[in-house]
Amino acid sequence: MALVMSKIQVFEGFSQKTIDFMWGLRFNNDKQWFQEHKDDFTRDFQSPMKALGREVFERVSSDFSSFGFIHKLSRIYKDARRVRGGEPYRTNLWFSIERPSEQWTSTPVFWFELAPENWSYGLGYYDARAMTMAKHRARIDSNPKRFEGFVTRLEQQDEFVLEGPEYARKKDAPSPMVTAWYNKKSFSLVHNQQNGEELFSAGLVDRLVNGYTFLMPFYEYFVTLDSDPEPVKAGSGDGLKIVK
Repeated sequence: MALVMSKIQVFEGFSQKTIDFMWGLRFNNDKQWFQEHKDDFTRDFQSPMKALGREVFERVSSDFSSFGFIHKLSRIYKDARRVRGGEPYRTNLWFSIERPSEQWTSTPVFWFELAPENWSYGLGYYDARAMTMAKHRARIDSNPKRFEGFVTRLEQQDEFVLEGPEYARKKDAPSPMVTAWYNKKSFSLVHNQQNGEELFSAGLVDRLVNGYTFLMPFYEYFVTLDSDPEPVKAGSGDGLKIVK
């Protein structure tokens, strides 16, 4: 019996057709339009996204094999429970690189996302648990200097910025350098960029791999937070300490 080998697509960049499809779907988000342009979706959007995600994942998982990373790609179809206003399709796609977890929304992940206006990538939580961030603050309390090193690392580059919702009532950080991190409910280290020539180049693979490599020490720090013991309040103040 002859075996038919499927050709693995190499990422050569997205194209203007990718952008045109996304904008077309945004203004015609219905089943009829999508079915008429499904070949465009597969060729110009889904296939290069799969190729990009696969190549980036293979390099990252090879360089950092101890983490046991997996690779996920989003679907174009929205969850039927979340369809609002009769729009059944996403106009953006993303892939993630992460460790296997039943609660992926509350664990740190690397991601890349492409939308009609812009693309972004980085590291962060979709929705960190309150206890995870409490453990984060307790770690800072126990060793502020250590986390100041992470803050300095971030300040010495211009690729990623810290984003995320903050507590309405500010918490007193043990050091001015860590105040922004100390008051996050969740966080992302993110790079946002308008769609343009770099998106159309195979060099995007190197850009993402280099970015994730820079972020790996942050990942190593945050991925271990949930294994810390639960912190308790120290005395009557708001400070937390880890009880071993």
